[in-house]
Amino acid sequence: MQLQVENIHTFYGRSHILFDVSLAVDKGESVCLLGRNGAGKSTTFRSIMGLTPPKSGIIRFKSETISGVRSYLIARKGVGYVPSGGRLFGDLTVDENLTVAKKSADSNHTLQKWTLENIYDLFPVLKKYAKKPSKKLSGGEQQMITIARALMGNPELLILDEPSTGLAPLVVKDVGERILKLRDEGLSILLAEQNVKFGISLCERSYVIDKGEIQFQGTCQELEENEEIVNTYLAV
Repeated sequence: MQLQVENIHTFYGRSHILFDVSLAVDKGESVCLLGRNGAGKSTTFRSIMGLTPPKSGIIRFKSETISGVRSYLIARKGVGYVPSGGRLFGDLTVDENLTVAKKSADSNHTLQKWTLENIYDLFPVLKKYAKKPSKKLSGGEQQMITIARALMGNPELLILDEPSTGLAPLVVKDVGERILKLRDEGLSILLAEQNVKFGISLCERSYVIDKGEIQFQGTCQELEENEEIVNTYLAV
């Protein structure tokens, strides 16, 4: 497995948020972590990235333990992270937001040497606004920038925290098509979603989390066929 999260427990202060959470992503695989708002999805991703390190359990990337490793070092090892809400440098242009995240490609672990040219091929709409401050772009365009910025780090694994949140249906479809293209090119993907239909349309396997505990794991088809899990943990 490329990413292994084993029995982690994560706290915010004295509040116990994640309970014995385990999940895995194989090389070239796409996996979704599904759950309602506040279920523990973002905390799981923050734990993986070292932003909120777990108090117990082990996280491995390519068999190397990354539990307790600083976030920027985890990124350098080949993990790209797109947090919920984007967090762009609003006054910087699209070009500047991307180049600030540029990393020299390492042929030992990089699937593709991402450049501005590659990025604009994947997100042609961004090329029109290359010299425009990112805060002037629409929400969907800003989401594309955040994904593109993570790609500029030449990741092997891309972690996306709720990429469809707040976007219009047509924009969600457009973002989804770009994620599918990345998956088809061999990039490993782990994404969190409240939008169940969107999540399972992009992934092969799924996990369902509720109140900080994994309640289901299996293929996306198995999840769709499990009405009890869907109605109990995912229905609005």
